[in-house]
Amino acid sequence: MGDFHLARLARLAHFAGLWRCLLMVFVGFVGFTSLDVALAMDTPLLLDKGWRFHQGDLPLSPAVGHEQTYLQMKAGYAGGPAGIDFDDSNWRTLDLPHDWAVEGPFDPSANMDQGYRPRGLAWYRRYLRVDAAQRGRHIELQFDGIASQAEIWFNGHLLHRSFSGYTANHLDLTPYLRFGDEINTIAVRVNAEAMEGWWYEGAGIYRHVWLSQTDALHLHTDGLHLTPMPTPTPLKNAPAKDRWRLPMAVSLANDGPAPASATLEVTLLDPTGRQVEQRRAELHVAAQSSLETALPIDVTAPQRWSVDHPQLYQVHLRLLRQGQVLEHRSWHTGFRTLKFDAQQGFFLNGLPLKIKGVCIHQDHAGVGVAVPQSIWAYRLKRLKAMGANAVRFAHNAPPPEALDLADQLGLMVMDENRHFGADPETLQQLRWLVRRDRHHPSVILWSLFNEEPLQGGETGYEIARRMTAAVKALDTTRPVTAAMNGGFFSDLNASHALDVIGLNYQHTDYDRLHAERPQTPLISTEDASAFMTRGVYAPSHDPDRIPADDEHAADWGLNHRASWTMLAERPFMAGGFAWTGFDYRGEPTPQSWPAVSSMFGIMDLAGFAKSAFYIRQAQWREDRPVLHIEPHWSWPGQAGQMIPVMVMSNAQRVVLRLNGQPIGTQHLDRPGVARFDVPYAPGLLEAVGYDHEHEVSRDAVETTGPGVSLALQADRPALAGDGQDAVPVTLWVRDAQGRAVPDAQTRVHIEVRGAGRSLGHGNGDPLSHEDEKGAHRSLFHGLAQVIVQSHFTTTPGEIEIEAQAEGLAPAVLKLPVKASRLGTDPAALLDHALPAAFAPEQDPPATRLTEWRTSPLTSRPPGPPQPLADQDMNTWGWGAPPMTRAASAQATWQQYRTRFTPRNDVADGRGVLAFAAIQGRAEVWLDGQWLGRKTDPAPQALTLPLPAGAVLRELRVVIQSDAGMAGGIIGAVQLLKAPTGPSVPP
Repeated sequence: MGDFHLARLARLAHFAGLWRCLLMVFVGFVGFTSLDVALAMDTPLLLDKGWRFHQGDLPLSPAVGHEQTYLQMKAGYAGGPAGIDFDDSNWRTLDLPHDWAVEGPFDPSANMDQGYRPRGLAWYRRYLRVDAAQRGRHIELQFDGIASQAEIWFNGHLLHRSFSGYTANHLDLTPYLRFGDEINTIAVRVNAEAMEGWWYEGAGIYRHVWLSQTDALHLHTDGLHLTPMPTPTPLKNAPAKDRWRLPMAVSLANDGPAPASATLEVTLLDPTGRQVEQRRAELHVAAQSSLETALPIDVTAPQRWSVDHPQLYQVHLRLLRQGQVLEHRSWHTGFRTLKFDAQQGFFLNGLPLKIKGVCIHQDHAGVGVAVPQSIWAYRLKRLKAMGANAVRFAHNAPPPEALDLADQLGLMVMDENRHFGADPETLQQLRWLVRRDRHHPSVILWSLFNEEPLQGGETGYEIARRMTAAVKALDTTRPVTAAMNGGFFSDLNASHALDVIGLNYQHTDYDRLHAERPQTPLISTEDASAFMTRGVYAPSHDPDRIPADDEHAADWGLNHRASWTMLAERPFMAGGFAWTGFDYRGEPTPQSWPAVSSMFGIMDLAGFAKSAFYIRQAQWREDRPVLHIEPHWSWPGQAGQMIPVMVMSNAQRVVLRLNGQPIGTQHLDRPGVARFDVPYAPGLLEAVGYDHEHEVSRDAVETTGPGVSLALQADRPALAGDGQDAVPVTLWVRDAQGRAVPDAQTRVHIEVRGAGRSLGHGNGDPLSHEDEKGAHRSLFHGLAQVIVQSHFTTTPGEIEIEAQAEGLAPAVLKLPVKASRLGTDPAALLDHALPAAFAPEQDPPATRLTEWRTSPLTSRPPGPPQPLADQDMNTWGWGAPPMTRAASAQATWQQYRTRFTPRNDVADGRGVLAFAAIQGRAEVWLDGQWLGRKTDPAPQALTLPLPAGAVLRELRVVIQSDAGMAGGIIGAVQLLKAPTGPSVPP
């Protein structure tokens, strides 16, 4: 069961235990449509579906007059799109994650670092129904990431202002919830004009949103510290043993009105699912307070997590009361030792290991920064296949699912903080990062900042010193570094506050810094910055496209061959992180418009390999032979011209032949590139790699004919029908022999039908301005990619992708979609998104008139409704139905007044004003005009036509009760669409 939990429940493990995850998928499988059921099962839910979206800002309702001003200054009375009853009926409906910037057109006047994409502001709204049985429980709304800044309202209450697009926001909804038929409203104003980086950051709610529900006594989100630590044997002069301790420090809170007691149970399972240890403790937490406790677990000789064998343990934590489970959460962790040595580099589990890393941003072709988990898996597996063993998520906290995948794939992580500062907000962001990520065995370094101008002086030192202390207060098992691009040699600078000095590009200072700081470990946090355009080779006649020959690099960097050689030759350098694993939008160095994305990538924006991929593979893969020829061998009209040929290999010797005739032989002193100039002739170009006299590898490229048909191939053969799984599909052109035509630039029409949809497409061209969400995509040097995502389905289905182009036979690919269910494949998380239950989509609520003013009782009828002075906040009372008051012999009349703006769907003259029940005789007035009456004093419903008008309106209800009898509005008052049956006469 251990691998099963790990593979399928890694993301949900932060919120819920196994049995609740099973129930959650069951909820989705049987198709329940009520949030009430899911919450009753104590289930974390994805709130990704059914959001309403408006691009552009909308002002909060301007306050006109004293009463409106007075109310808008009160809790829960936000106006405009932040308010409860705002009319969003004409807004677009969409699912999250969502990046609106990638949907927009390219604009040469927009910010180049943001990829020339307009950003701006926008609003999101969603509705939520919660059963009354959930009163007294703790319900939390969790945003994994909103780009870039946000204000979040719930039921008209401003709950939070977010100042970073990379930091999660956890909001306690419990005090503000409405239950039963009263629908809750979430409103989010996103400010994407604010920027945190000089790269494409996207815009919108681009990571998942979750609803977590627990008992009033509950674990804090990210409230468990379980990083394993080796411990020495307690006996003097005794042989050392492989002894470890899991600290198991737990933070709990009691939101309830009374003290609460519970049993805390912690269970550790090894990678096979076998129980290693279990501990229990009795807890007592006072009302409205928190408690921290610890149940450390000692382990002897655990299986080690490593880059080749990422063994993962599971920790299950349960809160129980009288045998009933209040909460059950699961995490995974791993046992491994880290050591950064100033002379010998990096050691993992006591063994030397050169860090072969890449830096990556978080955007992908077609989807922007709204990257599905399965596409993260695709990206990270591509890096692993290249030979990388580490990733630096530059320059910000990654999505949590990416770290789960890194744990499972055996990719070490440099986990980087976004902002540099010692102010409370910045330190809070840093502490959040450490709390969230410290259980991941993949995380080997905490990074405080990237290339800060203050790094080289005393101010930089003082800030870094405080930030390092904040990290160490939460985790002492990993060293702290920062990505510095200078300032190391001043008397006092930020590097003096670090455990490991990180160098961005300062390759000329490697030896000097090591000589001056011989006791401090060094790592290259950023190197290379080499330029390439996939598929472009000399000769190239386009100055905006850079040949993929590894001869072009930024002034501050090196090509891939030289960059790695500088690190490989220096034992004291722990390794490095090449800039970058993939191209990314924005920062289109060394070009500008019309280039809209970078050209640093070892792979392009779609994950298609450039020459650099095979260079790094030759340098880094020691587990198998590597040999790859570039470029292709289809050069019409260039017979006899010299074509530069690269053979990337880790063989000792490479032999090249054209049509069986020898071209040349080269010996490789180190893994890398053999180069040949070959006079072009159509046919077969073949390379063979030898170690000594033994053939170890072979590759060939062949001249192709003209294209005759399109072809489609998915990265995986099937999708899960969980509504989240996505897969990249490669599109290319074939000749009559079925060979890929490498120089095809064909414009293709793409259509996706059936049990899924297209999320977008791309081709890796840094100069492409095509619509990534449209129906057409041009191939770039023979390739394009479309990303398709499954719909949620409880029955098997099929996605059909069809590609058409003029003059070519079309291609149709049919991908099976499996019914949503829990599987048993241990590698499932690496293949597709995690099964999870979605909170049901909720229609906009009927407008409920809940905010009323109530007059004093009077002895005579008011006639036309009495005016109420706008400044009078005290003569008339305040209330919401049910509202009743007993009449006396002297006073039998009273008035109720409210104001509202009807939604468009009821403001067209076809709406009704529905009183669930009025007690007493009543007259109803709207905007000073008599609307209808009720003559029977007994409690009765009343439904009246609502005259057309979408403006602010005033409703008055005048009620008379007999002496000694109560009268008032005793049920809900709603604005509804007119029923299809006969109308109720006034």
